[in-house]
Parts: sequence; structure tokens; C-alpha cells
Amino acid sequence: MFGGNFPALDIKSFVTVLVGLLGLAAIFTFISGIGTIRQSQRLTYYRLRRSRLIFGWRMVFISVGILGVTYVVSRFGEPVVYSFYAVSPTPSIVPTDTLTPTITETPTITLTPTVTPTLSESYTPTPSPTPHVPLAVEAQFLASITPPPGAVFSPLIFARGIDQYYNPISPGTQFTNPVGHLNAIFSYDGMADGTQWTALWFRDSDLVYYETKVWEGGTGGYGFTDWNPPPEDWLPGLYTVQIFVGLEFKIGGDFDVTGLPATATFTPTLTPTKTNTITPTVTPTRTATPTLTPTKTRWPTHTPSLTPTPRPTATSAN
Repeated sequence: MFGGNFPALDIKSFVTVLVGLLGLAAIFTFISGIGTIRQSQRLTYYRLRRSRLIFGWRMVFISVGILGVTYVVSRFGEPVVYSFYAVSPTPSIVPTDTLTPTITETPTITLTPTVTPTLSESYTPTPSPTPHVPLAVEAQFLASITPPPGAVFSPLIFARGIDQYYNPISPGTQFTNPVGHLNAIFSYDGMADGTQWTALWFRDSDLVYYETKVWEGGTGGYGFTDWNPPPEDWLPGLYTVQIFVGLEFKIGGDFDVTGLPATATFTPTLTPTKTNTITPTVTPTRTATPTLTPTKTRWPTHTPSLTPTPRPTATSAN
């Protein structure tokens, strides 16, 4: 990117170096401001102390501003640069001077004519089909904006993971089962928000996965399409990923999957059955019948009644 004695840096490396320098400048300015504030507290004269105190706080505020600029550059710097510089999908080849061959006289040999067998049938190789979006996928398009004709994509990089800076993790073109989550990473330029883009995943010419969405990634930067199927769906074979903008094919890439996929384990689910519980019925307890014990009743004793005593008879005197 730079000439002269500077090392060759790409856009991403340049933005990373710029963010680092801005971060160091913010830290240095903040430390200087705090040191100036502490020094002002030891000064005797009021005007000098106030001047140093204001300068120290100004340095602190400047460091906060530099931190804000650092965040903006790290978040939006690279897409902005891509909007001014086109991304080349493949490195341009510089033509080299070729030597003009000199004509030398070569003796000619006259060959004896031989009988050339004529084939009864001619075999013409079948041309490979042109990449296209299936009608079932095209029917799901939602965008109404015409795709930009100058949109370009870089070659696809296949990787098991991707970090926050769109760097591939465990990249390759051949993966052994279990594959798991796989990403197809690319850079792009000349795109427009609101257009339709589609990613098709094939296994041996069979469509196994697709995604079609309205583009929201800006004009330039990095992007990816990913697939995370169940482990048993990663069958061995040759896989192809194709990227379309609208109905126009942009870029494609291949990778191999080897090894048998994991077998889905069936876990039986136990369904509880209702068991009838017999509730014992209460048997009434018989109440003991009291037994009457006969009691011997005595007859009343006859008491003799009193015999009246005759009253004396009065005797008259003569």
C-alpha cells in the first residue's frame, strides 16, 4: 500500500496500526494531564496553580477525545477505506517482457501416409452447467433494488470458526468428520444496501442448504455465509458454495469432507402410565351390645302395723 522505505501494508493492517498509535497517544495524553494536575497542587501562586490545573484537565479531555476517535477508526475505518479503494478478487499479474524467438531452419521429414481409423461415434464432452439460482429460491426474493453491476467478491476461505475481525479460525479445503459449524468468508466492494444476495451450498451437485437475504453490509468490507447442520448431515463428498447478487453469479469455492458422519443417537423417552390406586374402603366397626346382667330384687318385707290401744273408759263415782 505504501511506497518508499515503508513496509507493504494492506488496508486491514494499516487500520490496526493506526488504532494502536491512537491508543498510545490517548494513554500518554491522559497520564500527562494527571501529572500536570498533581503538580499544580504543589504550586504556591494562585494564578500559576490555576493555569497548570486548567492545562492538566484540558489534556485529560483531549485524551478522552482521542479514545473516541480510536473507537470510530476501529469500528468504521476499514469499511470507509473500502468505499474508496476497490477490492481486487485476484492479484493483478504484471506483464513481463518476452523474448522474440528466432526462426531456425528445420529439416522437414515426409511421413508415409497411414490409414487413420474412423470412429463410428464421436464423443463430445458435456459442458458444466452455468451457476444459477433455483426457481424455488428466486421465489423468496424480497429486495426491489437493482443489484449494482460493479460489485466484486474475493475468493472464499473455508474455516471452522471466525473471530471478531473476520479472521478465519482453522481454515482449509479438506475437513474430516465431525465437521460441525463451517464458515465461508469473503471480502467485498461495490455493494449496495437493499439488494438481494444468495448463498447456495451443494454436495456433489445436490443443493443441501441455502440462504437468501436483503443486503445490509454496506458498500465494502468483510462478510461470510455459514452452515451448522446436524452432525449426521455432513456426508463425505465434494462441497461447493456459490455467491449471487440478484441473479448474477459472483464467486464460488470448493472443499472436501472425508470420514463417516456421526450417527444420530436415539434416546427413548419414557412416558409415564397412570396406575390405578385401590383405595381401601372403611369397614364399619360393630359396636358391642351391652349384656344385661339380671339383678336379684328383694321383695319388700312386710312390717306389721300397730294395733291401736283402747282408751280407758271413764268411771262415774256414786
